[in-house]
Amino acid sequence: MLNIKRFVVNPLQENCFVVSDETRQCVIIDCGACYADEYASIEKYISDEQLTPQHLLCTHAHFDHCMGNAWVGETFGLRPELGADDESLLKKLGSQVEMLLGVRFDVEMPQPERLLHDGDTISFGSHQLVVKATPGHTPGGLCFYCEAEKVVFTGDTLFRMSMGRTDLEGGNWNDILNSLNNVIATLPPDVTAYCGHGPETTIGFELRYNPILR
Repeated sequence: MLNIKRFVVNPLQENCFVVSDETRQCVIIDCGACYADEYASIEKYISDEQLTPQHLLCTHAHFDHCMGNAWVGETFGLRPELGADDESLLKKLGSQVEMLLGVRFDVEMPQPERLLHDGDTISFGSHQLVVKATPGHTPGGLCFYCEAEKVVFTGDTLFRMSMGRTDLEGGNWNDILNSLNNVIATLPPDVTAYCGHGPETTIGFELRYNPILR
């Protein structure tokens, strides 16, 4: 059984997840934490639960999902794993922050540990996450799907009754429609989707009520 802990972090209220199982191994997904109290909360949870982080996963390389990568590297010795087509975007993290928030961000980000592609698997404890390529919000956007536990981490591809924006660098309206309707919508309806912002949802609910998937 997976234990999924959500931390809402940074000014954009991004969802960072720590996902663990009975072995006490865990993965950290989308660490956008940028304040000391956010770092402390995540570290305290991992310590209190006696977890051992195995992977730092990024659904995509926008700054609000990656600002904590350097902290994770310093604290747990992990480097990010992300979609191959988002590698160039990751290198522009500082300019992303300046453009969208108007402040300087000079933290040196760690180089990727692994560039991921559709169909790759991420193993930790007794579980596996399957990588599903879902470009559109960014060129290398990914979802992480655990079939055994009927959960998927969708980043900013899917929100409850909504979808990610496509007007930022590398965004593509046709690509995200394809990702939503030919990847996300093909998952079983009882799969719970943990989104990059906002509350979780289910695939069945989105098929019924999300105007993009209807």
